[in-house]
Amino acid sequence: MPSITFPVALAAGLLSFLSPCILPLVPVYIANIAGSSVLTASPPSRRYIFLHTLSFVAGFSLVFVILGAAMGLLGVMVPRGLLRNIAGVLLILFGLFLLAATKVPWLNYEKYLPLNRARGTGYLRSLSVGAIFSLALGSCTAPVLGGILTLALSSQNAWQGVYLLLAYSLGLGLPFIAVGLALGALSPYLRWLNRHAYLTSIVSGALLIIIGILVLTGVLDYLAYYLSTL
Repeated sequence: MPSITFPVALAAGLLSFLSPCILPLVPVYIANIAGSSVLTASPPSRRYIFLHTLSFVAGFSLVFVILGAAMGLLGVMVPRGLLRNIAGVLLILFGLFLLAATKVPWLNYEKYLPLNRARGTGYLRSLSVGAIFSLALGSCTAPVLGGILTLALSSQNAWQGVYLLLAYSLGLGLPFIAVGLALGALSPYLRWLNRHAYLTSIVSGALLIIIGILVLTGVLDYLAYYLSTL
């Protein structure tokens, strides 16, 4: 299964980044962790922004990896057949939620923490902001993350859970670092992507539903076995 689920988790992280909950606020997050001067005509050095953004990414990655390991261990306690059915149904429900959210705006409700009240721009603070960010993701990204955690649960293996959530964190974190290093040049593209952010929910929802069906029918396990023999 790792050969299949790694690109799925990676794509899920990228889709989470492109979601309307995160993409429009990326400059705000970066300004919060590296200082408001990153949005001025005289920003700090790229090394300074890179290290703060890297600390931020490490913060939420640490939380996600711990959650992935916990879900993998939890899966050991549930019979394989029952677990597959539960995981498949949950993935399909998460996907339907995302599709419904494109038509029902209040489903995208989320609560932002007042991170701008924090003082200083130390690396430890950036790490802490990243950890808080992972716990404060809105409803439009929670289903995608929930889907990856469900795959971690169905793996019944703590290391597989860590592997999946590392892939998810990579997909979510690399765009943050790229934007931080080229914030000014990428601003027009961010605005364009934000105008078409609803497509992200559609793609994410469809991906979760397809994976859920593959899990329910056992096709995902078959594909994983087939690829492992190549």
